[in-house]
Amino acid sequence: MNRIQANLLLLLSGAIWGAGFVAQSTAMGEVGPLWFTGMKFALAALVVAPLAVFEARKATAPLPKNSIRNFMIIGLALFCGAVTQQIGLLTTSVTNSGFLTGLYVVFVPLLTVIFLRRQPHWIIWPAAAMALLGIFLLSGGSLAGLNGGDLMTIVCAVFWAIQLMLVGIFAGSTGRPMLLSFVQFATCAILSSAIGAGMEPITLTGINNALPEILYAGILSSGVAFTCQVVAQRYTTAPQAAIFLSSEALFAALFGMLLLGETISTLGYVGCGIIFAAMLLVELVPELTKTKSGLAEA
Repeated sequence: MNRIQANLLLLLSGAIWGAGFVAQSTAMGEVGPLWFTGMKFALAALVVAPLAVFEARKATAPLPKNSIRNFMIIGLALFCGAVTQQIGLLTTSVTNSGFLTGLYVVFVPLLTVIFLRRQPHWIIWPAAAMALLGIFLLSGGSLAGLNGGDLMTIVCAVFWAIQLMLVGIFAGSTGRPMLLSFVQFATCAILSSAIGAGMEPITLTGINNALPEILYAGILSSGVAFTCQVVAQRYTTAPQAAIFLSSEALFAALFGMLLLGETISTLGYVGCGIIFAAMLLVELVPELTKTKSGLAEA
């Protein structure tokens, strides 16, 4: 897989997450955020488990030491990000949540510089700013007064950034993306369900009523989209991945318009164009500068 194919796979993840944003919000009318998170990631773990077994049988090298521990750490970051986003949706608007979750597009390159001492390609900084502006315009160009749910969603964006950064570190070094997906899903499911059992009521009626949302979130939003992310990040950088994954805000608006009859303002269309331009810059500028550098050396 080359970098262009990897980024297209990340774009697919953004599309799946964008379409599933409504499901995340509506399901909590029936089940609590911890139980919803636990059930969707338990389902995701079941979906990817056969792939992890097949991958292990085909592996030609032993699993590096501490890999399972590292995968569990990624699962902990995933748990923190997923739960804080779900809890935030209880008291914030979908508009605010979509914009504030997109802050990870800025947090990822910052964390990469701070903790890994790696300078991303220079185009990442203006592209991140463009993507953030595009998400803001897509949300309507304004935010209501920040409340507790908004602050929780900002915390969620930090954990998404940490998860992205950790996947970038460990996905390529082990060569076991399916095992990574299974372990992070299982870790998140166990933690969410264990804490939910002690804090949230649950009924079979509630599960049945939220079953379509749980199935979509578990199979597609979690099982497929997060696995696509893990596979793709073996061939691209975390800052680039953040840019392409931020397209989830764009797809959330588009699917809301197509499926729910919601409308996008003129300002929103401008935001869509800016997000798309940011993704093009991240894809094209490194290739163009590499080509020019090669010609200059020749």
